[in-house]
Amino acid sequence: QVQLVESGGGLVQAGGSLRLSCVASGLSFSNFGMGWFRQAPGKEREFVAANSWTGSTSYRDSVKGRFTISMDNAENMVYLQMNSLKFEDTAVYYCAARRGSVVLWNPDSYDYWGQGTQVTVSS
Repeated sequence: QVQLVESGGGLVQAGGSLRLSCVASGLSFSNFGMGWFRQAPGKEREFVAANSWTGSTSYRDSVKGRFTISMDNAENMVYLQMNSLKFEDTAVYYCAARRGSVVLWNPDSYDYWGQGTQVTVSS
C-alpha cells in the first residue's frame, strides 16, 4: 500500500525559507516520478515541481530559482526546499507520486497523494 506523508509546513515571513519533506512508503523511486503541488483557498491545485529517478526535473515558472526538489532514494524521501518565499506561495502543499519516469504537470496524471501540509507566508 502506497502512503505519502508530508511535513515541514508552517508560518514564515516573506523572504524566509522552509523545507518540506515527504516520506514515501510502498513504492520504489525507480518506478515512480514524484511531484509537489499546491492549492490556495478558492484556487485549483497547481503544479509546483517534479522529479524522477532519471534525474529529470521541472518547475513552474514562478518558483524557478527559489524552489528545489530533491530525492533521497535510500530513505524514500522527497524534499522541496523553498527559499525567498512570497505571500503568493501561501497554500497547502501536496506530495504526489505517479508510475513512470516522465515528469508531468497535470495532477490527474498522479496516482497517489499525501494529506498536505500548510505553508503560510506573511507579508
